[in-house]
Amino acid sequence: MSAERKVSAKGGGTTPRPYRPGYELVAEQLLAYIAEQGLRPGARLPTEAGLAEILGTSRNVTREAVKVLAALGRLSVRRGAGIFVADSPGGLADDDMAHFQPTSMEHVLMLLDYRSLIEAETARRAAGQAAPIEVRNIQKGAERSLEAGREDDADAFAVADQLFHDAVGIAAHNIFLRSSITNVRRLAAQSDVLLFHGDTPGSLEVAGRQHLAIAEAIAAGDADRAAALMTEHIATTRQQFERRIRDRLFSAAAHAADPSGSAAPEPTAGTGTPAAEASAVRRPTPPVTSAS
Repeated sequence: MSAERKVSAKGGGTTPRPYRPGYELVAEQLLAYIAEQGLRPGARLPTEAGLAEILGTSRNVTREAVKVLAALGRLSVRRGAGIFVADSPGGLADDDMAHFQPTSMEHVLMLLDYRSLIEAETARRAAGQAAPIEVRNIQKGAERSLEAGREDDADAFAVADQLFHDAVGIAAHNIFLRSSITNVRRLAAQSDVLLFHGDTPGSLEVAGRQHLAIAEAIAAGDADRAAALMTEHIATTRQQFERRIRDRLFSAAAHAADPSGSAAPEPTAGTGTPAAEASAVRRPTPPVTSAS
């Protein structure tokens, strides 16, 4: 994890906020444009040059933003055909999730509220219905996440986190609950990329310990405790997202009020020197699941 992104455990403060690449800013603008225009899955977007003109940025940064959103499953780029709004996770043309805004406080909190409802009930049912092999898989995912958390290995944690939550979904023995969890976590991963872009929002070890407590409740068949612990687990994730979004809003407001302040200003996509432009189109780091 980059040292500039770590939170001080002793002082409680944070170091200066990390640099936000230009493609990330333009990706946010592009998602907002899609929502404002009411474009549905399958709708064709303007060309890269057209989008750059609409968004007031450069074509290079726009191209990188399109690549990021395509990697997240929000856009579909078809060679020789153009850029299209990709199918939503639910696979329905009228699915409102097609307009999910990964960096919107309102959208992220609604997503986490839904996730809390779905995953708490899934944990409850898993506690009452999990087969022995399913319990072992849940425990394995929890133990691996705790081990990765203790080593502060974000990549290993992401794999174990996925294993744990998938195992709980399978143990609930309801394909619709399992599908809902898969879809909601896919949307959450988009927020992870655009909000955290490579770092971790909270303690991986704490998340791993929460996983283990949930696994123990499921193994004991304690449905109420499993549901309560899962609710607490999602609440921790919610606090992390709220803090990050508010920090970004505060930073943006502070910079707008005092652009000549001591803090380094965030680059505006498509403007500045050629060197800044080149830096703005750095490729994003691979998505890493938050401490959830």
